[in-house]
Amino acid sequence: MTRNKLREFHSARWSEPVIMEMGAPGRRGTVPPTAWGSGDPSAFVPSGLRRTQAPGLPEMSEPDVLRHYLHLSQQTMGMVGISLFGTCTMKYNPRISERIIARPYVADVHPAQDPATMQGVLQIVHQFSEALTALSGMAAFTFQPGGGAAAAFTHTAVTRAYHASRGELGQRTEIITTAQAHPSSPSTAAAAGFDVITLPTEEDGYPSVEALRAAVSDRTAALMVNNPDDMGIYNPHIKEWVDIVHEAGGLCFYDHANFNGVMTRLRAAELGFDACMFMLHKTFGVTKGGGGPAVGAYGCSEELSKFLPGPRLEKVNDGFVLVESPSSLGRIREYLGNVPQVIAAYTWLTAMGGNGLREAADLSVLTNNYMEKRILKIPGITKAFPQVTKRRLEMTRFSLAEITAETGVTAVDIQNRMTDFGIDAFWLSHEPWTIPEPFTPEAGEAWSIEDIDYWIDVLAHVVDEARSDAELVKTSPHNQAVARANMSGLDDPERWATTWRAYQRKNGQQ
Repeated sequence: MTRNKLREFHSARWSEPVIMEMGAPGRRGTVPPTAWGSGDPSAFVPSGLRRTQAPGLPEMSEPDVLRHYLHLSQQTMGMVGISLFGTCTMKYNPRISERIIARPYVADVHPAQDPATMQGVLQIVHQFSEALTALSGMAAFTFQPGGGAAAAFTHTAVTRAYHASRGELGQRTEIITTAQAHPSSPSTAAAAGFDVITLPTEEDGYPSVEALRAAVSDRTAALMVNNPDDMGIYNPHIKEWVDIVHEAGGLCFYDHANFNGVMTRLRAAELGFDACMFMLHKTFGVTKGGGGPAVGAYGCSEELSKFLPGPRLEKVNDGFVLVESPSSLGRIREYLGNVPQVIAAYTWLTAMGGNGLREAADLSVLTNNYMEKRILKIPGITKAFPQVTKRRLEMTRFSLAEITAETGVTAVDIQNRMTDFGIDAFWLSHEPWTIPEPFTPEAGEAWSIEDIDYWIDVLAHVVDEARSDAELVKTSPHNQAVARANMSGLDDPERWATTWRAYQRKNGQQ
């Protein structure tokens, strides 16, 4: 079964304090000039903004700071090994994109400056919007939403505005989604004040047309679905679904988090959808950080475009201007959104080109089906809806339930143990789990066959360990900087702290 010799791996371990606890009085890395130009430098700061006391910062030399952050980087446990992180596409972020958006002509542009002074930036945003229009068939895009959930919420806001404009908002109170939709669809629908109808998955891996017909009524405001879902199953009846919802007067939103396997193969508008969203921080090669620089690009039909959050970017003659629509729903986020990430996505898309996107989609599907064949040869591993024999798209959801029943070792245990071999922790499943002990790897187009084989070899090895030495797996990781984290205080607001000042206050240091 194993095709590669498992490599030795051990993460660095440092008893590293937080930087606020380091340094010594009087220590410096850089000493600025005593005066800037002439006179008192504090005169440059308005009196209302001047500090009354020095900031509580650590006093450290430059080598101390460098070594501290080097130690922290050596202890990083995520996204540095082979990372087949699943349920949504995660891929390599090209360094050239990061270098471009760090240049002054991007990094130093302020969103509130006169649009006439940032025409180059606006041109890139406009051209990228046109590229997404070509990929989706939608008429207009906004990049304000700060991620996929924000894009889903944008659609619920557009849905409210649309039905309100027709005098039907009081009647259209329900949004339909499915058990395999991403949680952002039902949660944002509820946050926008709609009642949520969730259709259960059936024998083929998706709800039936009959179930949808039973749920649709004159109360239907919208349908919010992703397709393919996180089990890699594509609903072949999706166009009929859209027709059913439209006949009832509702809107249809396509969550394209799993777009990677169908890029250039389908367009949301051609399936009849009124709106869709792309995650730039996933499909389009842009970095993803927890609460960081995400973008959920939301596109919609011409009919809905007047409701988009403002300001809107329009081309006038040879230039670009920002305009406000009187029908706009207002702001979802400030300005045009995370524009540097839009530029990074545009860089990636331009480098890939249409042929590159199609090849990436093909590789994603090919790689997933190769992985599925190898993984299912590991005794005790099954897949969701095994009776569905058609090939999955860019991911497959697997189950370790048989191994858990046999050994007591859970999917989380196996996830932890795999990190001991330089593998980043795989993704399990969105909650609530629809199958027991799930894991959902997704390779995308970037990983080599050697990396994929090594990942599967490590999985097979750990499964063997679960049978021969369950305790070894249950107490893992053993080769990482941190073993099992103590989660006992995570839900106690009297203990956790997100800032140094809060930490000091909660520990009696202030």
